[in-house]
Amino acid sequence: MVRAGLTKDAVVRAAADLADRDGLEAVTLSALARRFGVTTAGMYSHVAGLGDLLDRLSAFCLEESADLLAAAIAGRAGPDAVAALARVYRDYARAHPGRYAATRRPALPDGHAIPAGRRHADLARAALRQYGLDATREVHAVRLLGSTIHGFISLEGSGAFAHSRPSASASWNAILDALAATIAGWSPIDDETPPRSVRAPAGRRPSADMGGET
Repeated sequence: MVRAGLTKDAVVRAAADLADRDGLEAVTLSALARRFGVTTAGMYSHVAGLGDLLDRLSAFCLEESADLLAAAIAGRAGPDAVAALARVYRDYARAHPGRYAATRRPALPDGHAIPAGRRHADLARAALRQYGLDATREVHAVRLLGSTIHGFISLEGSGAFAHSRPSASASWNAILDALAATIAGWSPIDDETPPRSVRAPAGRRPSADMGGET
């Protein structure tokens, strides 16, 4: 007999709460079975296994955070939209560390998290719309936003910024300003040309530490 209140949605929500409380690694079928007072085997009536559960959890958390992102950037544009987008990610990670960790899991091919992940990319593009980027630069900009925002959140969450000054929040604000300036100042990109920082000076051959011949 199916226990009253035990549904697929209830299992996923319980998994999200468990992840926030004890960490994503604590989310197991046996832990959730204990939460609902059923056998582990009974969980298979609602999810196909741990992989399916974690994929559904990722989708749930991605959709939940996407709703917050959409509300935050509505009516905003340019640097204001980018900053609003970034703040939602950071606030979500602080308030819901387990849920946030679930959004960082690699999505299963054709899994439940794929559409939700695409929604995040669409929201990032919406935040960048005022910059008038061409298709290639838009892809680069979306990747820059994700790398910078999630990289910072990961380092901050690990305590990397806890023992130095200025504060992490001061650096965060400076980084958001730098992001906006970088995106606004991007020139047309030739994907075949190495970035200026690794080009050899005129008249010199690439050195060994640049991956070329000496």
